[in-house]
Amino acid sequence: MKLIVGLGNPGEKYQNTRHNTGFLTLDRLADHLGVSINRKAFNALIGKTTVAGEQVILMKPQTYMNNSGEAVGKAVRYYKLDPEKDVLIIYDDMDLPAGKIRLREKGSSGGHNGIKSIIAHLSGKDFCRIRVGIGHEGNDTIDYVLGTSHGPEKEAWTDAMDRASSAAEDFIREPFQKVMNKYNV
Repeated sequence: MKLIVGLGNPGEKYQNTRHNTGFLTLDRLADHLGVSINRKAFNALIGKTTVAGEQVILMKPQTYMNNSGEAVGKAVRYYKLDPEKDVLIIYDDMDLPAGKIRLREKGSSGGHNGIKSIIAHLSGKDFCRIRVGIGHEGNDTIDYVLGTSHGPEKEAWTDAMDRASSAAEDFIREPFQKVMNKYNV
């Protein structure tokens, strides 16, 4: 079984913001797989499907970004998943330019509060992740991540979410090391 989690904040106010990149990327994957993410479980919205014989859960935590680990931890414990092999987290990253994606098997939070929460609830940093670049402008981080993209930046951001969605689908079928080699170019 695979658990693929997109990070974001619930509610219309945050719907198309940079900070909801994980949710937006997961929506692309769900559309491609023909899955609705509308069932409530684990303080999250989930959708279930089977791909190439592998059970897959798509998850959007509804606890707000800073507490995303609550939902992820509950699902991992319930399904007895191995975070190193079975869990993939998709989220925004200000340290990457808009349009870039980076795949990693483990690492620190990089200052991302959603990842900090997941690390705390999984008691470790060893889980697969896709960081989607949103870039950064100015000094006001909160206004920036809770804002929306426009023009060329939006095109680059949208393209990055499409590639991240494809990488997440490949995660279901292939070893993550192979997926990393394909997308970390």
